[in-house]
Amino acid sequence: MRRLLLLALLAAAPASAQTVLSVTRVPANTPAGDTLYVAGSFNGWNPRSDGFALRKQADGSYQVSLPAGTGAAEYKFTRGTWATAEATAQGQPLANRKAAAGAPALIRHEIAAWEDLSGSAAQAKRHTASANVRVLAEAFNMPQLNRKRRVWIYLPAGYHQNKARRYPVLYLHDGQNVFDEASSFSGEWGVDEILDRLQARGKAAGGCIVVAVDNGGEFRLDEYIPWRSAALKDQTHQGGQGDAYVDFLTLTLKPYVDARYRTRPEAASTGIAGSSLGGLISFYAALKYPRVYGRVGVFSPAFWVCQDSLQAYARRHRAAVGARFYFLCGPKESETMLPLTVYWRNALRSAGVPAAHVRLVAPADGEHREWFWQREFPAAYHWLFNPAPGNAGSPRPRQ
Repeated sequence: MRRLLLLALLAAAPASAQTVLSVTRVPANTPAGDTLYVAGSFNGWNPRSDGFALRKQADGSYQVSLPAGTGAAEYKFTRGTWATAEATAQGQPLANRKAAAGAPALIRHEIAAWEDLSGSAAQAKRHTASANVRVLAEAFNMPQLNRKRRVWIYLPAGYHQNKARRYPVLYLHDGQNVFDEASSFSGEWGVDEILDRLQARGKAAGGCIVVAVDNGGEFRLDEYIPWRSAALKDQTHQGGQGDAYVDFLTLTLKPYVDARYRTRPEAASTGIAGSSLGGLISFYAALKYPRVYGRVGVFSPAFWVCQDSLQAYARRHRAAVGARFYFLCGPKESETMLPLTVYWRNALRSAGVPAAHVRLVAPADGEHREWFWQREFPAAYHWLFNPAPGNAGSPRPRQ
């Protein structure tokens, strides 16, 4: 009798059904041979992961099953790169799709357009980089990874006229999104225009050199995560090359830049920043090379992918007490975003970094999107590179 009752209770209990994403319609101009993928918070936003390729069904739809236990998620569909991501009917970048925890077992979608195949999108993808930006190298050698990568550089106004002035340097990841809308996926930060305006208003302390390194596309997860991460559902790319990537920045790229440009190479004038996994790898770089990176921008950091490994590493590698850290996140970006960011803010303080050197800003409307990081960049840059008396480090959620 008890066994029958137990079976009845189990049958009545709600099942944790696996979520299946279905695409029921694609644009008529979708190339017949292209594969559709889903990229999202569950696979580190990898636009081309074999484990997240959609399979064509007999009824003409495309489907992919998310791993069990995925829970709440944000995602987009692509044809293998961010340049070929889905778009609005007008060809504009599409906001992240969302699936709530406990979502229906089958979620149906229609794709209105592709960014690269929409006429209006092609018009919108104009070059927006300012005259102070140029490509440092289309294929800069990365000996630590046996790869090559495009690298951009921004030189502040007056750089070529004032031969005596030296400048701080800020290193940024996801270089496609830093300066130029034409090369960006999901929008650009507009760092060049922001710094041009700040310098014109006398708020950039003489200006700053910015070096931006493109991400490696399918290797982005590998290069921006220091350890292999079981937390990632992507079975093809699970991290583990972040250490080599940071070595490339520090031991190859930085010496190259310092030798060819009028930089201030000391840690107090060297910054590193990025968003999502770029925020994670920036934080790691500051722990591994505390004598190199003294200004650190950690935007919407993806600490969740390797929290335990990072904790163990931080016990052996402490940040420099003179470094400044600017944390930024939206409280609703994910369940773990703000708690983990607060954890690392507190961990730095416990490790001896003065409270006045650590700031956490958490605007209520913050999203995991380029527009958010663009909007907040001026305040982050000013706080990191232009410290002033009373520039306190307490959390300051913006209303």
